[in-house]
Amino acid sequence: MKVIQWYPGHMAKAMRMMEENVRLCDAVIFVLDARCPASSFQKALVPLAGSKPVLYVLNKADLADMGASECVTTLQNGGVQAMRLAATSPASCRMLSERLEALVKEKAARRLAQGSSRPMRFLVAGVPNTGKSTLINLLAGGKRAQTGDKAGVTRGKQWVRCGSFELLDTPGTMPPACENQTFARRLAYVGSINDDILALDEIALCLLEELSARYPARLSERYKIEGGTPLEMLGQVCKTRGFVRKGGEFDYERGERALLDDFRKGKLGKICLDTAEELKEAGILA
Repeated sequence: MKVIQWYPGHMAKAMRMMEENVRLCDAVIFVLDARCPASSFQKALVPLAGSKPVLYVLNKADLADMGASECVTTLQNGGVQAMRLAATSPASCRMLSERLEALVKEKAARRLAQGSSRPMRFLVAGVPNTGKSTLINLLAGGKRAQTGDKAGVTRGKQWVRCGSFELLDTPGTMPPACENQTFARRLAYVGSINDDILALDEIALCLLEELSARYPARLSERYKIEGGTPLEMLGQVCKTRGFVRKGGEFDYERGERALLDDFRKGKLGKICLDTAEELKEAGILA
C-alpha cells in the first residue's frame, strides 16, 4: 500500500506562526476527531503549549459511539483535561464555555486582581478538518471563522472575539512524517488528509476491512455486505448503490467515493475507530 505522507509548505509556515503567537495566549485548545482521537493527536503541537493549561476537545462526537466516551474517561483518569463535543450543535456552547472558564479561572483571577480587563486568549490547534473553526463559530454565536468539509480550508491565523474570550484559529497541521500508518489511514477515512494525494481505492479497501472487523452490522445494514474480501465488499457497495456499467462491470471508483462519503457523513452510524489503549501509543498519555 502507498505510504501516506502529507506536509505541504503552508503547514510548515503555520507551525512557525503558532510558535510566534502562542506567547500571546493564556491556554491551548487541542481539537481531536472523536471518531479517531488517538489518530488525530498531533504530538508535534504539544511543545507549543509549554506550561499553559490545555483542554482536549473530542469534536464531532455526534458521529462517534461510546468508544469516544471511553477515550475521554481514559484521558481524564490520566490527568488530562478532555471533553466530548459536537460543535455543530448550539446546545454545546454553554458546556464548552464553562470548561474554558474553569481552565483559566486562576489566571483570570490573578489578572483581574492586577487591574487588567484583557480577555483570556486561547490558541486553537489540531490536524486538518477536526472542526476548529466550527468550534470557534459556536462560541462566537455566528460564522466568524472560515469553515469547510475538507482538509486545508483555514490557511492563515484568525483572531475571533467570543464573548469574554479571544480565540486564535490556526491552520490544521500534520506531522512532517506519519510514522503510524494505521493512524494516517484513519485520518484519511475522516477527511483530515487531502483526497487528491491519496490512493482512494486503497483507502476504501482498508476502511472496509476495518469496518468488517469492528462494525460488520453497519455494512450489512447499509450495503447488504455479509463478509468477503475487501474487493468483494466494494463490489457489493457498487451493486447496492447501482454503480454498475454496461456489461455488468462494477464502477469501483464511484463505489469507493460513495463509501468514504457515507462514512464521513455518519450514514454508517456512530463509529469510533480508535481504542482507549491507542491513546498511549499516540503519545497523549505517558
